[in-house]
Parts: sequence; C-alpha cells; structure tokens
Amino acid sequence: MLFLDESTASLDPAATHAVEELIRAIHEQGAKIIMTTHDLSQAKRTADEILFLFRGRLLERAPAKRFFEQPQHDLAQAFVKSELLWWKLGKANRKRRE
Repeated sequence: MLFLDESTASLDPAATHAVEELIRAIHEQGAKIIMTTHDLSQAKRTADEILFLFRGRLLERAPAKRFFEQPQHDLAQAFVKSELLWWKLGKANRKRRE
C-alpha cells in the first residue's frame, strides 16, 4: 500500500508525468494506491475510485468514471464543476440549520 499526499504539487508538467508513470507502474505491480489531490485532472487521469471528503466527512464513494460523470452529492457536483466549496454547507446541513 502506498499513501501519497499531493504528490505532484508544485511540479512542472514533465515531472508530474514522470511521477504519475511511476505511480501507475507501482499500481500495475499490485499495490493499492491511496492518494489525496485537489487536482481534478490528475484524479481523472489516475483514479480507479474516488472518495470525496469535505470538512472531514466522507460524502461520496464511487468509481472514478461515475463520480466525474454523475456525482450524487450536491457538494461533489459543485466540486466537479470547479466551484469553491469552502463556504458551502450542502443540502443536508442546510436542512439541519433551518
């Protein structure tokens, strides 16, 4: 199992490509890769499965293709549209506050 936290942050595209190729090779050898990223493009290129967390809570878990094409949670939908979420509560939390 390999844990990565923003493994290509601040790298140029060539270095990012090299790191992603290394990650892909390790995955192909059977290792489970757990990676955090805010980079939607990188997640689309590399992920098999997405776990979408917001404010310390798991809001959605889905195969990557489905997550990016049809996210279920309203905050995941906003995130996939590249909206900033730092101030959003989500439908479930809004209902509790009303």
